[in-house]
Amino acid sequence: MSSQPAAESSDSPTDKVAASTPRKSSRGLLLRLLGVVVVLATIGWGLWYFFDGRWYESTDDAYVGGNVVQITPQIAGTVISIGADDGDLVKKGDVLVKLDQANADVALAEAKANLANTVRKVRGLYSNVNGARALVAARKVAVTRARADYQRRVALAKSGAISAEELAHAADTLTTAESALTTGQQQLETGKVLVDDTVVASHPDVQAAAARLRAAYLNDIRTTLLAPVSGYVAMRSVQLGQSVTPGSALMAVVPLQQVWVDANFKETQLTDMRIGQPVQIDSDVYGGAVTYKGKIVSLGVGTGSAFSLLPAQNATGNWIKIVQRIPVRVVFTDPAQLRKHPLRIGMSLNVSVNLHDQKGLMLAQKPPSKPVLSTDVYRRQAARADQLIEQTIHANMASGKSR
Repeated sequence: MSSQPAAESSDSPTDKVAASTPRKSSRGLLLRLLGVVVVLATIGWGLWYFFDGRWYESTDDAYVGGNVVQITPQIAGTVISIGADDGDLVKKGDVLVKLDQANADVALAEAKANLANTVRKVRGLYSNVNGARALVAARKVAVTRARADYQRRVALAKSGAISAEELAHAADTLTTAESALTTGQQQLETGKVLVDDTVVASHPDVQAAAARLRAAYLNDIRTTLLAPVSGYVAMRSVQLGQSVTPGSALMAVVPLQQVWVDANFKETQLTDMRIGQPVQIDSDVYGGAVTYKGKIVSLGVGTGSAFSLLPAQNATGNWIKIVQRIPVRVVFTDPAQLRKHPLRIGMSLNVSVNLHDQKGLMLAQKPPSKPVLSTDVYRRQAARADQLIEQTIHANMASGKSR
């Protein structure tokens, strides 16, 4: 009875060792396989980073930027009409705000009457010159006649046919005629000084009156504020009856088809960044469903803090280095995407730059070849003012001509 339990106890440790050996070997195999996977993954990641991954830089510190065209009056006045509100679409040339133009109309009428009166006065100057020329011509004839009469009487006086008194009268007549001719010539020269080398339209007095009419017309037409560009109205602050002054902001027009991206990259990310490199842009509002295409057009010439109102002063003993960010301007290269999926100014974006193309420059090397943004709305107003001036001058010419 006692020998059987002893045999069982002597076999138990051997059985346990034999059972644990397969488990240890399988665990070691798993660890070795895991190590191989980690090594291969590390090598794969390294190869990917070396050949492709390091040629991309991304940031989520990016925002939609755009032109905010301020609508400001050029003259003082009282608001009598507002043509658009926040969010409204307006086209270039649409009426946005109207000011009371009663005073401007009166000033315009006065300036127009002044130009008409000036044209007629200048026409009188030309008429005086023509009259002076005719008078000088007549007096030249009188001098010629008086000189011939005097010379005949001198010959008759030598033969005793006339008296000395009659000869003296002939001499006085010649002297009087010559004096009258001299006076007429002086009057002609005085008149010519006022009109020489000009026509009525180019006369200084007419030009001065025309300038006053142009100013009055522009003040009158500027009581109507037009949209200089097409876009959407924002920041409307103007109210009916409000008295406005030149330069005060009434509202803004934002052309959403001309937006861009201001992406702020760390300075350590700019090493391989160049103008012209392609960019992928994702918006928080659309998520990953929409990816915009763009390209870099400029790299900022300074950090954001360098151009702040109060730049940081680091000349102190306690200084901590902070990686700075540089603004990079990115434009959208597919306008159709913006029309289908519009963005608003200030929206957050995620930007990824493909750095493979290293042919571009880091800074622009030549100035822009055309204006970034322009409008001809105000030039049209000046053209209409010139038309009014020409019509006024034409209407006050006797022959309908400016000569």
